[in-house]
Amino acid sequence: MSLLEVIALTVDDARAAEEGGADRIEVVADMAADGLTPDPDLVAAMRDATALPMRVMLRANAGFRTTGAELDRLRRAAADLAAAGADGFVLGFLDSAGHVDAAATGKLAAVAAPLPWTFHRALDHAADPVQAWRAVRHLGGGLDTVLTAGAARGVDAGVDVLVRRAAEAPDAAGMIMAGGGLRRKHVAVLAAAGITAFHVGTAVRPDGAWDLPVDPALVREWRSLVSAATR
Repeated sequence: MSLLEVIALTVDDARAAEEGGADRIEVVADMAADGLTPDPDLVAAMRDATALPMRVMLRANAGFRTTGAELDRLRRAAADLAAAGADGFVLGFLDSAGHVDAAATGKLAAVAAPLPWTFHRALDHAADPVQAWRAVRHLGGGLDTVLTAGAARGVDAGVDVLVRRAAEAPDAAGMIMAGGGLRRKHVAVLAAAGITAFHVGTAVRPDGAWDLPVDPALVREWRSLVSAATR
């Protein structure tokens, strides 16, 4: 079964994603920082506006490291966001050496439980992406999705990496959600490798602009593309 996840910044985005046939939305704030934790009031308003599952970002700064103080704030935010209607979360950290910070990630995932969560594109920025991929796959604790482009520069640069990862095992392919500069030409290649989950943001906005709202017609085109490729 395929999955199309759309980034939603506003209530109108959430409505448009649902109208276009998206399966899930990722709720974030401040795409200038590549997505930070949104206000619980926004999540509550989206919950009123759509029946789509919502995965909400837990990230306090534009980087992939966190501090103890930030982690405490994010743990409190997770409880507020769950109460507001979040169905899951998006999180993940690297340490000062650029390796997966399993301790910080695990602490936040424990607070998010029993809701499922996605490890976000911090993976693509790790010092050793091969080692990081292995580490992420063994995090457990509600992790069911890894959002990755296969490379820091996006899917264009990382598509071959994603194909290789998907070939490791069916459960590996099942964890991957391809996103980060995803283009239509990538879908068939990735689907042929066994990847069935896809994540889009600017691709479903006019002119690829974050300051323009999600267009349900573009979401519908992506929904058709993903459905055809994963049939």
